[in-house]
Amino acid sequence: MECFSCFLGLLLLLAARLPLDAAKRFHDVMSNERTSGYMGEYNQLNGWSSDENEWNEKLYPVWKRGDSRWKNSWKGGHVQAILTSDSPALVGSTITFVVNLVFPRCQTEDVSGNIVYEKNCRNDTGPSSDQYVYNWTEEVDSGNGNSPDHHNVFPDGKPFPHHPGWKRWNFVYVFHTLGQYFQKLGRGSARVSVNTANVPLGPQLMEVTVYRRHRRAYVPIAKVKDVYMVTDHIPVFVTMYQKNDRNLSDETFLRDLPIMFTVLIHDPSHFLNESAIYYKWNFGDNTGLFVSNNPTLNHTYVLNGTFNLNLTVQAVVPGPCPSPSPKPPKPTSFLPSASDNPLELRESPDEMCQIYRYGYFKATITIVEGILEVNIVRMTDVLMPVPQPDNSLMDFVVTCQGTIPTEVCTIVSDPTCQLAHSTVCDPVDVDVAGMCLLTVRRAFTGSGTYCVNLTLGDDTSLALTSTLVSVPARDPPSPLRMANGALVSVGCLAIFVTAITLLVYKKRKGYKLIENSTGIVVKGNGLGVSLNHAKAMFRPGNQEKDPLLNHQPGIL
Repeated sequence: MECFSCFLGLLLLLAARLPLDAAKRFHDVMSNERTSGYMGEYNQLNGWSSDENEWNEKLYPVWKRGDSRWKNSWKGGHVQAILTSDSPALVGSTITFVVNLVFPRCQTEDVSGNIVYEKNCRNDTGPSSDQYVYNWTEEVDSGNGNSPDHHNVFPDGKPFPHHPGWKRWNFVYVFHTLGQYFQKLGRGSARVSVNTANVPLGPQLMEVTVYRRHRRAYVPIAKVKDVYMVTDHIPVFVTMYQKNDRNLSDETFLRDLPIMFTVLIHDPSHFLNESAIYYKWNFGDNTGLFVSNNPTLNHTYVLNGTFNLNLTVQAVVPGPCPSPSPKPPKPTSFLPSASDNPLELRESPDEMCQIYRYGYFKATITIVEGILEVNIVRMTDVLMPVPQPDNSLMDFVVTCQGTIPTEVCTIVSDPTCQLAHSTVCDPVDVDVAGMCLLTVRRAFTGSGTYCVNLTLGDDTSLALTSTLVSVPARDPPSPLRMANGALVSVGCLAIFVTAITLLVYKKRKGYKLIENSTGIVVKGNGLGVSLNHAKAMFRPGNQEKDPLLNHQPGIL
């Protein structure tokens, strides 16, 4: 009889445990890649619950991947959930996760939290006769009877927080990481922040499941997961900028020009705002170690070559001292133990301690020669034989320092240098006798004030200079003035030719041969010689043959 009673008790105990074992738990719903007991490996996250808790499958059905019911979880298509975070996070700081829902085409969320069709938007199914995709306001209002709100609870049975406007939040977000979960009501997006003091270092996985309201229950609409990183190294990035550097992304810079290094610390939660931060630079050019508390530093390389840049960032983080941990009694010794924790010497629980965190950055940069500076030393108007009121020419004499450029470009803009009128680029002959002296000729259409941007470039550098140019108005030539000018020119030419002819005739008269019976041939020859001589006087030959003009700037 006693054996029968024991056996009956065992059956009752097993029967009582069957519902408990059959109930789904959060870790069964959120992830199938782990077993129970997983929670014990991690410290408790503030405000999060263990995923060993039961999941209410009646209100929140669980569908596996590939279940046919997913196809009908949303009207007009599928909802996509996008999960982002501001990872990586320095341990002790706060990391924030944001989930955004992307609805099917032509659907959006209105101010009341309902899903409506966008006006004047056509999708593959054509325009809808109904304004609403989901009118949850009508559902909530129709359920305000005397029935208890058993459905306004989270999957673990906790009631929804009744904050102002909570009935307009029709999505339930369940976040899951490190064997713990966090539930939240939301609209088309949700945001959760987690302090990383109890988060293990390294990559971790965050999973989110989203449900929508469906009468007095909920329907799963999307799942998403993402990896985030917690580190004990300060996330550091360095930007490098140098004037005249043509490509800032290739880590190739110019010699004899300062490079501006700016340190960017990834600290979106402002965890290091109260910390003392020091920057220790080693530029790899045997100039020594530079220590500064300024995140920006300029450095000039004076030699060509490849250099290894190393940066160490040190942050002194203030914070409360940890509680002393009990230690077993130590044997008596006359020598102090070097392994004693100095934090145990504190007397007041309010004493502040300091934690040192470090960040590192390394880069290999190449230093080459380039164009260091460009200047416009002179501007002159170009006189044209026939003035043209709508077109003016101007010569810019340009000098530069550094390497010889291979191209010159000008951009002519309005006086504010914002609206470009014309852009002209010309190659530069590399054989300029080692001097950077150029004459750039450019045309201006009409009078007024212009902004001229002039750049000299080669493969690695691009030097810029700007100036304002004032082009005066030119009066158009009248027909009478043009006719008078032509008559005066013809008259002067006739007098000049006559004088030259008489002079030559007199010189040749004493040597005139008898056989020349007429003077027409002599005059003809004399006129031709005189004209040729006059051309030689007023139109000299090629000036490039003159050794005194070898260093004159060429016109581009």
